[in-house]
Amino acid sequence: MKFTEEHEWLRVEDDLVVVGITAHAAEQLGDVVFVELPEVGDTVAKDDEIVVIESVKAASDILAPIDGEIVEINQAIVDEPGKVNDDPESDAWFIKLKVEDLSPLDDMMDEAAYKAFIG
Repeated sequence: MKFTEEHEWLRVEDDLVVVGITAHAAEQLGDVVFVELPEVGDTVAKDDEIVVIESVKAASDILAPIDGEIVEINQAIVDEPGKVNDDPESDAWFIKLKVEDLSPLDDMMDEAAYKAFIG
């Protein structure tokens, strides 16, 4: 897995990149009560707003960590937003992207670097 300074994680699965938020981010948000995901087929560029997430504490926008085409969304977290708190780094992924160029992942943090970052 790779991590961003915006507390997103990315995992390459076959030819797709799965994106979600870290356990640290989910903890900081508090109880998640609403998730709005983009449409399958949308093309996104790095730093485009892709997800709106609301918790009892705040509303946040999740930005695309990499360019790609959204090929799948996780409807389960739209139906049950609390799943984001229960398992943010596995079952509560947000989107799957088809990505032409994986090289931007080389500049992202690995798990050890992310743990040091959140310190």
